[in-house]
Amino acid sequence: MKVGCFTALLAQFSLDQVIEKLKGLGISTVELGTGNYPGDPHCKLSLLDNKAELKAFKQKLADNGIAISALSCHGEPLHPVTEIRKANQEVQRKTILLAEKLGVPVVIDFSGCPGEGPGSKYPNWVTSPWPPHYQELLKWQWEKEAAPFWIKRTKFAADHGVKIALEMHPGFLVYNPETMLKLRSIAGPNIGANYDPSHMFWQGIDPIKAIRVLGDCIFHVHAKDTQIYDWNLPKSGVLDMKLYTDEKNRAWIFRTVGYGHGAEWWSEFISTLRMYGYDYVLSIEHEDSLMSPNEGLTKAAAFLNPLVIREETAAPWWIENVSSGA
Repeated sequence: MKVGCFTALLAQFSLDQVIEKLKGLGISTVELGTGNYPGDPHCKLSLLDNKAELKAFKQKLADNGIAISALSCHGEPLHPVTEIRKANQEVQRKTILLAEKLGVPVVIDFSGCPGEGPGSKYPNWVTSPWPPHYQELLKWQWEKEAAPFWIKRTKFAADHGVKIALEMHPGFLVYNPETMLKLRSIAGPNIGANYDPSHMFWQGIDPIKAIRVLGDCIFHVHAKDTQIYDWNLPKSGVLDMKLYTDEKNRAWIFRTVGYGHGAEWWSEFISTLRMYGYDYVLSIEHEDSLMSPNEGLTKAAAFLNPLVIREETAAPWWIENVSSGA
């Protein structure tokens, strides 16, 4: 397993500066944003139309020993406003094509959330099974909006040798393991999760136990933590609508890894990921409002690097003997 970085947190720096910074932190794997919400300037979709620029971009990364774990286009591909939906879907489509050209195996996005019907202006995230009209709305959202789009788009990605990893995030149809697996059962095994444990914590879901639910559905992982404030939790619950910058009054906030849970917890998290077949990248994402991006990234790298060091050696004699039946 490797420590990586979602470079959107370094958007103010040039690609050369980002590479220099990350190499100094012992990081050689990046997740690059291509549009929609992550306004990352380091990987532009215009590379699709310029062979010379694409070649130079690939060469720069190769010369510096940098690999790309995923391309991210977090957006709202099911937004009820046609112009927004089409624009977000087009960024996603081009991101898949660019991933193919760069040899990147995973594209990350959100599932999106439709409105309450044709002509809606805003997404409508259903969070209650009653009154009964909510069930009718949810059924329409899944059957008429989510299923047709994601079946077609998942096949498109598979045809181009790319997997789609959805980040489970409240506000969208796919926000927990159950809804992730529901969409996968509809659209097929080429769609899975970009697993961010911080989003599980604030829903009251144990992220380690949820790995056992998701199994081989995990395609990519974000390294981000959450701190719960028990003294505010009874007031607002986990569905806290206060701004993220109102840290003193919120029930929870996103934290740099190690500031919500310690090394023992993260060691078990990493071990459980390996147990269920994930041995790819822990991509540091910074959304800690109490730290600057530089501080958060530096502390996260120093925290995670010792936890994922793993020598590539032959299996111990006792594993070989057990495997052979000795």
